[in-house]
Amino acid sequence: MSIAAYKRTISETESPRQIERRVLSRATSELERLGPEYDAAERGLDRLTFLANGLRDALWQNQKVWLAFQHDLAQEGNTLAPDLRAGLLSLSHWVDTHTRGVLLGQNKVRPLIEINQTIIRALDGNTLQAME
Repeated sequence: MSIAAYKRTISETESPRQIERRVLSRATSELERLGPEYDAAERGLDRLTFLANGLRDALWQNQKVWLAFQHDLAQEGNTLAPDLRAGLLSLSHWVDTHTRGVLLGQNKVRPLIEINQTIIRALDGNTLQAME
């Protein structure tokens, strides 16, 4: 099956919400796999090693998801409630800033994972659990 046909099949069988959840879950699982050792590292050199060994790519994949969210949220035709859109845009800007801090060795990965997990639960429809 060609890539175009595969993409068409996915878009015909999954809702946009399901696609968002799947893509964010994939990015989150990479952060979960690579982030704990980075967060536990006390030396900057150790953190640089973890970044070079895949974490930087995982952060970039996560960043691409959030940039796509930003783009979608900023579109005039977006049907989310204005307050929710504003909150998610603010959150996406926080993700940008926090990610830069991780790349500089100043922030931990765990808060990015927690934010993603909250959004994944919300995309699943578990809004009460997402609010906890």
